Amino acid sequence: HRFGVVDKERIKKLKKLVPVLTMTATPIPRTLHMAMLGIRDLSVIQTPPPDRQAIRTFVAHFDDATIRDSILRELNRGGQVFFVHNRVENIDYMASHLRSLVPEAKTAIAHGQMKERQLEDVMRDFIEKRVNVLVCSAIIESGLDIPNANTMIINRADHFGLAQLYQLRGRVGRSRQKAYAYLLIPGEHIITRDAKRRIDALRELVESESGGGFKLAMADLEHRGAGNLLGHEQHGQIAAVGFELYTEMMEEAIAELRGQPNRPDFEPELRIAVPAYIPEAYVSDENERLVLYRRLARAQREEELGEIRDEMRDRFGPVPTLIENLIAAMNVRRQMKQLMILSAILKGSQLEIRFHPDAPVETARLVKLAEQNRRTMRLTPSYQVIARIEPGEYEQLFAQLDGVLQALAGCEKLENWTAAKVGPAVN
Repeated sequence: HRFGVVDKERIKKLKKLVPVLTMTATPIPRTLHMAMLGIRDLSVIQTPPPDRQAIRTFVAHFDDATIRDSILRELNRGGQVFFVHNRVENIDYMASHLRSLVPEAKTAIAHGQMKERQLEDVMRDFIEKRVNVLVCSAIIESGLDIPNANTMIINRADHFGLAQLYQLRGRVGRSRQKAYAYLLIPGEHIITRDAKRRIDALRELVESESGGGFKLAMADLEHRGAGNLLGHEQHGQIAAVGFELYTEMMEEAIAELRGQPNRPDFEPELRIAVPAYIPEAYVSDENERLVLYRRLARAQREEELGEIRDEMRDRFGPVPTLIENLIAAMNVRRQMKQLMILSAILKGSQLEIRFHPDAPVETARLVKLAEQNRRTMRLTPSYQVIARIEPGEYEQLFAQLDGVLQALAGCEKLENWTAAKVGPAVN
C-alpha cells in the first residue's frame, strides 16, 4: 500500500496489457473495491507461518506506569521494544523521558532525517541487541523483520491511518514469542470521531483468526469509501447515489461488458405465518439487530447462515426458536432467489409458488414434475405451482419447503417432501 494511486497510474502507462500482481497485507479501499466488483482478481492467503501467535493489542492513555511496566515485561524475557513517536521535532525529548522512566533499558533513536550512516549504525546496534528500546518514527513501518522485538508502543495512535497502524503492529510478533502492541491515545473524548473509529476497528480484530489485514481493509473501505475507479482522484460520487446502489450499478455494467446475462434483481416474497425475528431481549442494541438482519438477508450460502448462527450463539447465548425460524426462512428465500421464484405463499395446506417473468423455467420439465407428483403438486395455466404441505411443527414445515424447492431445482420426482403420509390430490 506504500505506492499511491499516482505511482500506479504511472506504472500502467509504461506498458499496456501487462499482467500486474499486487501483494499487500492491507489493500487500499479502491483496490479492494475493484476486487469485490470483479474488475480485479483477488486471492487471500490466510495460513499464518508455523508457530506464529496473534498479537495482543491494547488501547490505553499515555501513562508512565503503563509504559514502564510494558517495557520491563519485555526486557525481563530478553526481548526488545519499539516505541513509535512520529514527531521528529521532539523525539529527543521523548527518548530522554523514557531513559529517566526506564533507566534499566538501553535506548536509541531512529528516524528518517538522520544521516544514512548514523541510522545504519543505530539499526545494527538494535538488531545485534546492544540496544533494547528503539524510539523511532514510522520509518520502521515496512520491511523490518526483527524476531526478538515483540513489544511495540505507538504514541498518539490516533494520528495514524488504519492500514498504517496495522503495518506498524506487524513489526512485532514475527517469532514464536507472544507479542504485544499498545496504542496510546490522549483520551477518547479528545481524539476525532474518525480516529476513534480507526482505533475501535483495530481493537475489534479477532486475535485468534487469520486474515486480520483483509478485515481491516474492509473496515477502511467502509470508513473512507472507494474513490473513483479510474484516474488518480481519491474521491468519487458514491455518496450521491449510496454505496450499495453504486456497487449494484457497477456489477451490472461489468456483467454486461463480459457478455453475461443480466439477472433481474428482486426480493422474493415468503409468507408462511411463522414467527421469525430477533427478539429485543436477545440483542438489545437496535443497530446491532439491523446489522444481523442485513447479514442474514445477504447470505449467499447455507454455510454462511450457519456461521452467523454460531457467531450469535457465541456473542449472545443460546439461539432462541424465533431466530432459528428466521434463519430457516432466510435459507428458503435464498433458494427462491436462486430459482427466480417471485413469491411463495402458504394458504392453509397449499403453497402457491409464482416464478419471476424472466425466470428460465423449462416448462416441459415442470409439467413432467407435476405429472409425476400429481398427488401433491399441480400447475395452473400460467405455470403457477401449487404444492400440498402437511401441517406440523415449524421445523417440519421448513423441511417440506426445502423439499419442494429442491424438487423444482432438479425437476425430479420427489414424493416424500411432505415428510409424512401423502395426502389426497390437490384440487
